[in-house]
Amino acid sequence: MIIAVASGKGGTGKTTVATSLALAISELSPIVLDCDVEAPNAHIFLQPEFDKRREVNIPIPKVDEKRCTGCGHCAEICQYHAIVSVADKVLVFPQLCHGCGSCTLQCPEKAITETPRPLGMLEAGPAKSGIRFARGVLNVGEPMAVPVIRELKQWQLVHDGAKVIIDAPPGTSCPVVESVRGADFVLLITEPTPFGLHDLRLAVTLTRELDLPAGVVINRDGVGDTGVIDYCQNSGLPILMRIPLERRIGEAISRGQTLVEAFPEYLPRFRQLYDQILSSSKNRADPVQTPNTETQPPSSIKARSP
Repeated sequence: MIIAVASGKGGTGKTTVATSLALAISELSPIVLDCDVEAPNAHIFLQPEFDKRREVNIPIPKVDEKRCTGCGHCAEICQYHAIVSVADKVLVFPQLCHGCGSCTLQCPEKAITETPRPLGMLEAGPAKSGIRFARGVLNVGEPMAVPVIRELKQWQLVHDGAKVIIDAPPGTSCPVVESVRGADFVLLITEPTPFGLHDLRLAVTLTRELDLPAGVVINRDGVGDTGVIDYCQNSGLPILMRIPLERRIGEAISRGQTLVEAFPEYLPRFRQLYDQILSSSKNRADPVQTPNTETQPPSSIKARSP
């Protein structure tokens, strides 16, 4: 079971939800993958002890000028313009290279070899409550997060039946697509504001393009308007949980505490959230038609009406 926690914009509470969900099902020994490789922060809440590390490299073409005839065939086949031929001289732009190897394979003179270029680092280790944790960290200044995310997922998904929670990057770009690809369910975190609604629409479009069932968690419930709720109801998108806007929640998060640690009343709510995800993911043929079975907050933390 692979659950990807995503959002159309940053700052909505992805990591807050992902880490609390992992702790709520800790008896299942879940694997948490922090795929937000440009700004990973799930480790702040789960406090892993990293005992495994591996560098992520990408193969970059290296041209042997003595063998190169300047035919330009390598430049013709490169879709990313990472290698160009100018005045019978071949130039390589490493930061544009996707490491596909086409230029190396297609060079008629065999003048191109490949050399590894570091992109980032993978780290893994045990975390709180028996959780297995791994993250990717993109090197500063590197533009391509996808290879690091891809290797992180392949590095840790070592057996069938693992319970995996992916903390995806924000937005709907290529790193997000790579993070949620292959998930059994996508949990979309949003906030009830016009900006939240705009970006939720983009995220929902992405999940439907990838044919992935999805549900919504509304964070900071009680502000904004009813636009997000109306959209979810009209789209048949289940609202699985609401987390109210409360100062005490913000204070706990700023101290590095998860919701289930700071407020034990959230533990059964996140367990119920997991059960709802299991139920919803079984109906992949028509994911957006899942009935709205919204989890109501307990009486002690009732959300204010928007």
